Amino acid sequence: MADKIKCLILGSGPAGYTAALYAARAGLAPVLYQGNQPGGQLTITSHVENYPGYPEGILGPQMMEDFRKQAERFGAKIRGGLAVKVDFSVYPLKVSIDDGNEIAANTVIIATGASAKWLGLESEKRLNGNGVSACAVCDGFFFRGQDVAVVGGGDTACEEATYLSKLCRKVFLLVRRDVLRASKTMQERVLNSPNIEILFNHETREITGDDAVNGVKVINNKTGEEKILPVQGFFVAVGHSPNSEIFKGYLDMDETGYLKVQPGTVKTDVPGVFAAGDVADKTYRQAVTAAGTGCMAALDAERFLAEKGLH
Repeated sequence: MADKIKCLILGSGPAGYTAALYAARAGLAPVLYQGNQPGGQLTITSHVENYPGYPEGILGPQMMEDFRKQAERFGAKIRGGLAVKVDFSVYPLKVSIDDGNEIAANTVIIATGASAKWLGLESEKRLNGNGVSACAVCDGFFFRGQDVAVVGGGDTACEEATYLSKLCRKVFLLVRRDVLRASKTMQERVLNSPNIEILFNHETREITGDDAVNGVKVINNKTGEEKILPVQGFFVAVGHSPNSEIFKGYLDMDETGYLKVQPGTVKTDVPGVFAAGDVADKTYRQAVTAAGTGCMAALDAERFLAEKGLH
């Protein structure tokens, strides 16, 4: 027999926990499944200094623990587990969890986030949060006046490099091919920034440093020449992948898998299903914007249930 839930939330980053907080305060008895990365991307971030209300900054994992406790204080039920299958062609909405639990939900808030694509280097993983980052807006401030490298050749990489060029002394942009894939406008911004040096045909071999980044070993894939760039920060900007695979065939999404919502809302094309946070946002990808859409999703879920006479 299916577990009947009025408001089901999938994902536990800022969007998911904020949705749980608002839904709990509205008396929706929300149940949140944390997914395969409890706390979301902020749990692999060290210091968060750009979230309002934390004047001294806060560690990412601690911030997510605070979000969780606040949602639980108002009655949200937080469960471990990952949604592995859905059926949104029926109502109540069906969701299967990896522990075998089957759920019939009156509303579903999807806050499964997006995962940064990495290069797959051991040193990249080891130094993540200690000079290695996938978000210049989040972490660029820590490298003010220093030298950094950005890897990637698309719009994201050019945007990150341009942002960092306003903070850092020198920015190396490592491009695997012999051209930039970015839009003409973004290319012009990079080319017009005097402290950005583009290294075409360069691939990253290793990030050096014991406890913090102190350089990056690169190879010219045309000549085979290797060298070490002395940098204190290494930013990976080869894109993000929205965690939306299980919703294919049920929800409208763009060509890269980001869920589409009605403009100015968090409503998907299936009534009662709402998308919050990075799974539907490839533009901003910030904790504060994710939290805002989590709030919107809970308020929309409450209105949906009221219109159906279920709340």
